[in-house]
Amino acid sequence: MEEEIVRKTVFAPVPRDLEELASRTIECAFRVHRTLGPGLIESVYEACFCHELSRDKIPFEHQVDLPVEYGDVLLDAGLRLDLWVDKKLVIELKAVETVHPVHEAQLLTYMKLAGSRLGFLMNFNVAKLKDGITRRVL
Repeated sequence: MEEEIVRKTVFAPVPRDLEELASRTIECAFRVHRTLGPGLIESVYEACFCHELSRDKIPFEHQVDLPVEYGDVLLDAGLRLDLWVDKKLVIELKAVETVHPVHEAQLLTYMKLAGSRLGFLMNFNVAKLKDGITRRVL
């Protein structure tokens, strides 16, 4: 009988500077939600979130085209990151009644394509924003 080898995957911790960037970014999201509350469309939250990031001097890009590597070519497939904070942190914004598994899959795909270890799915259409934030680490 062959011995089964059990392999443990050891992940490096998220670097401290990235955790600090994430904390500052989430605080901006909380300020937006405290001011606006739920019930608006995603583009309103995105505009206000961008304003808060700028106010806090946090570098970011929004609506970033994200090419898909297919074989040996990069293709423009129409993918766009909602927010890419300091080219390290992917933020996918939603203002939906229910977050579905496809939304989380979208975040993970964007993180992989962007080469980001940390990402957040933020649904602003909730009574308490903490209930609308999903954190993912690759």
